[in-house]
Amino acid sequence: MASFETHRRRVHDTDRTVRARHSALRTCLVAFAPYGFRATYHHLCRSARIPRDLEKDPASLIRAVEELDAARRHWLADEAVFVARRRQEKAAGTRRPQSDGSWRDAGRASPGMLAYCPNPEFHPDELLPAVVERVLRSVVPPTAASLWCLVCGRAGATTRWRSECYVHRLCARCGVSLGAERTAANSNVCRARAERWSEIWRRAA
Repeated sequence: MASFETHRRRVHDTDRTVRARHSALRTCLVAFAPYGFRATYHHLCRSARIPRDLEKDPASLIRAVEELDAARRHWLADEAVFVARRRQEKAAGTRRPQSDGSWRDAGRASPGMLAYCPNPEFHPDELLPAVVERVLRSVVPPTAASLWCLVCGRAGATTRWRSECYVHRLCARCGVSLGAERTAANSNVCRARAERWSEIWRRAA
């Protein structure tokens, strides 16, 4: 698959149709989505004001991909520092990453998805670069790791949200998942979530 940067350039390419440019933005989100694909897409639709009819504001796609790219650059810089540190540790005979109190110690984030928000309509309101930078600079207290919100920087009230096969425990302030328990699939929930996502994807919500 072509790189994030290749698809970012395609979003900028005004010789392409708006549908093709929107598709390129989607591929960028597959590569990097701090809140998860769906919540990050919903966030960008709002922050970049992507209209339902893309022809009315094709520049909104550029605003969206540039916000995403700015956040990704913060992440790439952090990854470079981490990789350099791990090389030094391995050279010294340390095979397992050492705990340093960073966001990695929370054990919930994965590459490109730093603050997973399972409910696509409940996520932080700030621009992505600000949120990503805060997560990357966060310090996770060992005694509160399971309840610590990397975005808010503290533990606090939670709320529950049901997906197709999981019940998620979310930060009540910003929607970041603090954990999940697997549960039996519910066809009504599956159908409702799929229908709602279809509306969000078409920007009909």
